[in-house]
Amino acid sequence: MKCPGQDTQYWNAEAIFETQCPECGHPMEFFKDDATRRCGGCKKKIVNPKMDFGCASYCKFAEQCLGTLPEEFVAQRDDLFKDRVAVEMKRYLGTDFKRFGHAAKVANYAEKIGKKEKGNLPVILCAAYLYDIGVKNAQNKYDSTKAEYLDKESPAVARELMEKLGAKKELINEVVEMVGHHNRPQENDDISRKILHDADMLSHMAACEDKNDVEHKEFKQKLDKLFLTNAGNELARQVLLDTN
Repeated sequence: MKCPGQDTQYWNAEAIFETQCPECGHPMEFFKDDATRRCGGCKKKIVNPKMDFGCASYCKFAEQCLGTLPEEFVAQRDDLFKDRVAVEMKRYLGTDFKRFGHAAKVANYAEKIGKKEKGNLPVILCAAYLYDIGVKNAQNKYDSTKAEYLDKESPAVARELMEKLGAKKELINEVVEMVGHHNRPQENDDISRKILHDADMLSHMAACEDKNDVEHKEFKQKLDKLFLTNAGNELARQVLLDTN
């Protein structure tokens, strides 16, 4: 069966459109299913500005459907995969909205910290969503959600979920490695683990109702010891102390 998005019988008047080359301004015409076209003016290959590559971030038939994917997209493909992980994680947790909300906040903070620290964002963001994914197993087996039990149960669940989505082995292995370590990273540990640690800690601290009772001066002195990255420390000050 052909993908409905690429089947011409579902196209409308907007399926063929005109635009200008972002490089030289030369008029260009795109079909809806064009991944790229060569500009008639500057001869550069231009990515279709209206094409939605969202499904191609996880569909194993993407290249058969769309043709050779643009290099610009391939470079971002793992980054987009986190959205599929988030959806699957939400489906797995069901009505545990609090747990999913926490994971979403961790991912949000991790992205902000990771960009400044130049961390491996695809790995960090997938791990942020799957960090506590073993919570149901931990509760069923040990009647506890302590970090030591999450370390035991989360990796297997994370691996199964990512394999189901068709993630690359390299990405799976790196994410599972991070998911299996809830302990505080050491000084010589990978920057990705430090970024995830800071994002997770900041999410917990931001949700703490007692944070407003702490003196700013006293709290500022503790932040350097609590957060492991400069970007994490900076973001914590903005979020927790409302400073710029």
